[in-house]
Amino acid sequence: MNNVQSKARITAIGTYVPEKKLTNDDLEKLVETSDAWIVQRTGIKERRITSENEFASTLAFKAIENLVEQYQKDLSDVDLILVATTTPDYVFPSVACQIQEHFNIKQVGALDLHAACAGFTYGLHVANGLITSGLHRKILFITTEVLSKVTDYTDRTTCILFGDGAAAVLIEKDEEMPSFIASHMETNGAGGKHLYLTNLSTTMHSSSLSTSGKLVQNGREVYKWATRTLPKGIEELLKQASMPLGEIDWFVPHSANLRMIESICEKSGISLERTLTSVEYMGNTSSVSIPLALQIGINEGKLKNGDTLLIYGFGGGLTHAGHIIKWCVE
Repeated sequence: MNNVQSKARITAIGTYVPEKKLTNDDLEKLVETSDAWIVQRTGIKERRITSENEFASTLAFKAIENLVEQYQKDLSDVDLILVATTTPDYVFPSVACQIQEHFNIKQVGALDLHAACAGFTYGLHVANGLITSGLHRKILFITTEVLSKVTDYTDRTTCILFGDGAAAVLIEKDEEMPSFIASHMETNGAGGKHLYLTNLSTTMHSSSLSTSGKLVQNGREVYKWATRTLPKGIEELLKQASMPLGEIDWFVPHSANLRMIESICEKSGISLERTLTSVEYMGNTSSVSIPLALQIGINEGKLKNGDTLLIYGFGGGLTHAGHIIKWCVE
C-alpha cells in the first residue's frame, strides 16, 4: 500500500479497565482447566470483566476522561469521533454518538467502525487518512470492548482468553512531526468462518453457524493464519519505510495470546524484550489490547517520546493492519 506523506500525529492517550478481575483460579470453578494449563498455552494470568451495568460506552467515557486528565486536552473542537468496537451497546445509535452526547461536543461527526481485533490499527489508518487529506483536523478515536458479555463460559478453549477494556487517543493535524511513517493492511475474508459472532444471518459460505449469541473461534486456524501472515506484513512495513528492523524501538502486536506473539517474534527476528503486551493481566481485549500495551509501556517507563514503534493488529474478518509510527504525545 503506497503511503502519502502523513500530516497527522497522535498527541494523547487514555485507558480504562473495569475493577473486577477474573483470575485463572476463578475459571477453574467454571470449566475443566487450571492455572498451569492456561498460562502454558496463553500466558494469561487474569483479565478484567465488566459488571452487569457496564457497557462499551461506559468504558469509553472513562478512557476519554483518563486521556483528558493525563494530558489536559480540550475536546470542544474535536471534529470527528471515531470508535472501533465489536461489542457496542446497541446496533444503533453508535457508541460514537453516545460519546458525543456524554461530552456534549458540538458540530462533530460520529461513527463506529468494525474490524474486530484489528480495530485499533484500522482506526488509526482511517484517522490518518482523513486528517492528511484535509477533511478533518482533530479526531478523537476510541477502542472499547466488553467481550465478557459475548463469551461462552462453558467453552474452555475461548472463555480463558477474553477481557474487557477501553482506550482513547487524540489524533491531530501536524505537518511538522507526523506520527505515521508506513502503513499496511490486508484481508482474508475466506477465513471469516474461523472467528465469528452471528447477527442476522445464520450461515456463512453455505454452512450453518452457531446462533448462541456468543463468540465462536477456531483457535488453531486463527493461530496458524496469524503466525504465517504477520511476519510477511512486518517485512512489508519495513520495506515500505526503507527501515532496518534494528531501528524499531518497540514491537506492539495485538495481545491475543502470548504464545502466538512469541512465535511471531521468533519468525520475524524480533526480541521479546522489545515487545510491549497487555495480555498477561488484561487477557485478549480485542481492539483495545495495543493501546493498553502502550499505556503499560508508558507507566513502566519503557515507552518514551521519540521512540519508533511497529504496531500490528489482526483478528476477525480475517483482518490485519500495521503501522510504523513515531511516538510523540504531549
